[in-house]
Amino acid sequence: MIAVATGQFIWHEVALSFLWMCIGGAGIGILIGIFFMKMHRLLPTDANIDIVLTVVTPFLMYLVAEELHASGVLAVVCGGLLLYNRSHSFLATSSRLGTLNVWSSLVFLLNGIVFMMIGLDLPQIVSGLETDLFTAFGYGVLITVILVITRIVAAYGAVFTTMIMRNFITVADRQNPGWKVPALIGWTGMRGVVSLAAALSIPLTLHDGTPFPHRNLILFITFVVILLTLLVQGLTLPFLITKFKIQDPDFTRSEKEIDNEIRNELAKIGVKRIQDTHFEKLEKFPAIKDQLQIWENRVNSSEVILNFPEYREVYLDIINHQREWLISKNREELLLDEEIVRKHLKMLDLQEEKLGMH
Repeated sequence: MIAVATGQFIWHEVALSFLWMCIGGAGIGILIGIFFMKMHRLLPTDANIDIVLTVVTPFLMYLVAEELHASGVLAVVCGGLLLYNRSHSFLATSSRLGTLNVWSSLVFLLNGIVFMMIGLDLPQIVSGLETDLFTAFGYGVLITVILVITRIVAAYGAVFTTMIMRNFITVADRQNPGWKVPALIGWTGMRGVVSLAAALSIPLTLHDGTPFPHRNLILFITFVVILLTLLVQGLTLPFLITKFKIQDPDFTRSEKEIDNEIRNELAKIGVKRIQDTHFEKLEKFPAIKDQLQIWENRVNSSEVILNFPEYREVYLDIINHQREWLISKNREELLLDEEIVRKHLKMLDLQEEKLGMH
């Protein structure tokens, strides 16, 4: 931005500006996320307020970061990741379930809007190009090739670094992945919403009110990169996976096997928690014994027993203990399919929500 505004490229100023945009943007997003969590613990909220705040907070992250001349996109991404990973520590079960449902629909809607914007804005952007369409498209193809090559090289660099660092630290997989896996990882770097958001964040004018130079060209190149990577890389990816004969390293077992294992482990955690903490209450609440069958056989317990506050307290403690174990397992086993973990976390949330309805 500085180079465009001044017409001069001073490398140390550009480097410092780029460093601030990256680190500052990420830091601002994380700080606002931490502030949001602190305020949430101090102020009274409910599920509806929490859902609204999860929608408003990203806008706050973006506006604050842009006002401080940092990257608003990075602020939203880093802050959002922090809030999602910490959601089980400050959001109630009803808030998590409601937020999950709302954001599933919202993400689908926003992705559709983004690609609709590409189609609606493209004619106006093309008409505002200062160069001919063929040259601009050539720039887009060139940038796409550079991005793909850079990502593939970075993938090999990451694997090489991991192979060295595995002698000093614990890594997810100590085996040599060979040359095919990094190539495939590099080929999966399709561009999309984040790239378009970064391009659209470029201001329309400079500080003196003159139009931002080559803004339409930058947007057009971004559109070309998105379309080429999605079409070329996306459509050829299944062929490459088949050609390379790569088996998913994350899942040496079937999803059903992993799912059953987690289900059994959660049942064991519940049993151990009862034996260690609530064993003396088994005779008072026979339904707790039945709950062990729910974890193993999905057998519902008596709704009459659920009306006892002490029973709900015991069962809630077991659910929280299971949730802590599941989150810990997800952090420790880096090769564990996170989708399966999310499913079981949602099941625990549903059990807790059902418990609160009685």
